[in-house]
Amino acid sequence: MRPLPVCRSPEMSHQSFGLLEKSYINVPGSFLLGKEFYVPLCSLPLCSAVVDVAIQDYVADVVSELIYHNKSLRSSEVTFVFPLGPHMAIYSFQACSEDAKIKAVLQDETQQLYRGSTGEGENFDYLQYEVTESGEVFACFLGSLSPGKEMVVTLRYVQELSRKPDGAAQFMLPSTMHPYKTHYTCNCRTGKLHYSLLLTASLQSPRGVADVQANCALTPLIYTAQDHSTAQTRQPFSRSHWLALPQIIIWSCWYITENPLQSVLWWRKETLWPLQDPLLFLLKSLPLGCYFNIYCYGATPVGIYPQSVEYTQDNLNEAMQLISTTGSRLGDTDLLGTLRTIYSTPRPCGHARQLFIFMSELPPDTEAIAAEVCHHRNSHRCFSFCFSTDSVSLATALARETDGEAVYVSSDNVIVQVLKCLKQALKPVAEGVSLEWTLPSGLEVEVLGGTPQFIFQGQHIFLYAQIHGKEQDMKEASGVMTLHFNLDGQDVTHKIQFPLCPQGDGRMAGHHLAARHLLEKLLLPEVVRGSGDEPMQRAIEISLTSGIICPFTSYVGVRTSRRAPWYHGPLALLSPRQSFVPCKILLLRGSLTDTSCFPKTIWNPPRWHTAVQESRIAIKRLINGIANLLQHGAHKEAPEQPPPSIFSLKYVDSTRFVLCSQIFGPWMNEAIAECRELVALQNVDGSWTLSSGLASVLQVEEAEIKGKMPGEVMEPSFWATVLAVTWLQRDNRRYHELCELLEAKAVTWLCSRDVSQLDKCLEASNTLLGSSVSPSVFRL
Repeated sequence: MRPLPVCRSPEMSHQSFGLLEKSYINVPGSFLLGKEFYVPLCSLPLCSAVVDVAIQDYVADVVSELIYHNKSLRSSEVTFVFPLGPHMAIYSFQACSEDAKIKAVLQDETQQLYRGSTGEGENFDYLQYEVTESGEVFACFLGSLSPGKEMVVTLRYVQELSRKPDGAAQFMLPSTMHPYKTHYTCNCRTGKLHYSLLLTASLQSPRGVADVQANCALTPLIYTAQDHSTAQTRQPFSRSHWLALPQIIIWSCWYITENPLQSVLWWRKETLWPLQDPLLFLLKSLPLGCYFNIYCYGATPVGIYPQSVEYTQDNLNEAMQLISTTGSRLGDTDLLGTLRTIYSTPRPCGHARQLFIFMSELPPDTEAIAAEVCHHRNSHRCFSFCFSTDSVSLATALARETDGEAVYVSSDNVIVQVLKCLKQALKPVAEGVSLEWTLPSGLEVEVLGGTPQFIFQGQHIFLYAQIHGKEQDMKEASGVMTLHFNLDGQDVTHKIQFPLCPQGDGRMAGHHLAARHLLEKLLLPEVVRGSGDEPMQRAIEISLTSGIICPFTSYVGVRTSRRAPWYHGPLALLSPRQSFVPCKILLLRGSLTDTSCFPKTIWNPPRWHTAVQESRIAIKRLINGIANLLQHGAHKEAPEQPPPSIFSLKYVDSTRFVLCSQIFGPWMNEAIAECRELVALQNVDGSWTLSSGLASVLQVEEAEIKGKMPGEVMEPSFWATVLAVTWLQRDNRRYHELCELLEAKAVTWLCSRDVSQLDKCLEASNTLLGSSVSPSVFRL
């Protein structure tokens, strides 16, 4: 029997949509508080919330108390749904009503301590029709709530915070804790928001907290340490109608170096199709000094060169000639084999490896591909471009594992998207990254997941380290971590001193998040392979101790009744005051069905859903018990299951992913066609050669071009390059997005020659081409 949809009142929608609270804190690190659109669900309107946020640099610990009130005249079956972000982990959940308390408890799936607690009732299929958003959510069925009664939900979770461009850390209050006025939390007739919020934020940064900003009322920042390393602020408790958001930010700036190594890949079955132009513009936009290679991942990995080569005119000419002939040799795809070939080749010293991967369809062995990329995540970065929706999840996984970017592309936007990623790849990179630890005698350290070899500009990396051993006086002991890297040829050192004993109020957000990363490490293939059950047993122990779920543990809702149970007959195999309710983390794929302010009400007899669930559980336990008796009590070992993969590709809503991509009109294809020939004629150093081909593109006779060359110009290539840049700059910068990088390369080449000639050359080129390009284009 399919569970019934969540009940809603005709007067109030029970779908709790919301915004995140915004606040900003600028320290030498900064904090930003805010609200955001995530779509949580509870079948009752949220009346009030008390939220306490503790933020330490880029991690947050959130404790929230949410009060829901059934204002309808009928009992409602209540389901709580909380959207989980990619860097978020719940470690405690409970809900209390007048009748019962429900607590989410982690259980060891291999032992099934709470037998009968899983089954049909926990699939939450009905949520797929009730929630329009997609992604992972925590869901718990809370039972029936009588008219006029309240349900108090206490939720605790930790989260890694995003980093703003200026280095500030940003915290967004989930909409579950702050519903938005226009999203079904208000009375549709009056427009009044039946909701109040009390938000308290404790901020900590060793560099000091300088400021807090918010788009809602906050109390003045109160420093709780003389060095301003800790501070507090709060939003006063009020029943409000405003639409503001809370948010927090901390600064921590690590930057990057050197020109990158570019390994370019593409994939398709029969023809090179839309990649000839993207590869042309990509290769022509590369800077001098970098290394590159191109791979076709067909039946066997095919590289234009055995390994990456320096970006020179001869190597580029050879690559452009071989691209079309290589395309004809493609058979079945082998992206996995190609990646292994690339990772096995040496990397030129001083160059970061960055991969541009093009996928027209979904290659086989996606789990193995994601695992392989994750294994090498500390030594490279992936930019993945997918031409079809079926490869969106893989493209996203590759980018996520390596801190790259995934983009959906089509024939009219692929060049612009590729060049946008190339600009990101060409930013400085910090190389030779290493960590040095100074600890008291008897202690040693292990960095979970390893240390990255490079730090790319704008990259935000979380590193968790586990300290082992025993020290005499941990309360007074401290350690020092020293970060070393090379930036633009300069050696940089940064030291951080830290206490070995937890400080403050004991809310250890970093420890919970470190436990999550340690659980991921224990599931790496190189750790699991040949280690028997030890990694699994350790993962279970860490999960149960920390409250952070892992693939070997699962949630079960333990309901403790505060009144007499609904049934006392022979099927009541559970404790008289205790039963189980559905509770789990599940993946929602979203629904495109429309909703309104007056959704249809589905009424069930009070406690109907609870009764059905408990009956199913009791019957299942009875059947299991009989089966065990028939086996004379013998314990039957469950068949050994393969260890779950931490690299499982997470669902990505392909429709939303596609809609996020930049769209251009037919004019972009026209612009590409117009400037393609000119781009193909550019040399690797950024210059153009005065030739008949250039004259054809400019639609000017070659003799006239030579005749109009200023007499002071001694080098024909100098005059030809000024003409090419002037031609690209005409028509209101029509080609800017396509040619920005190669224009910059050309101007750099001109400035390295003789700047004094530029004025007269520009004047002559404007006259010849009938344009009016500004001298500022040439940095004059």
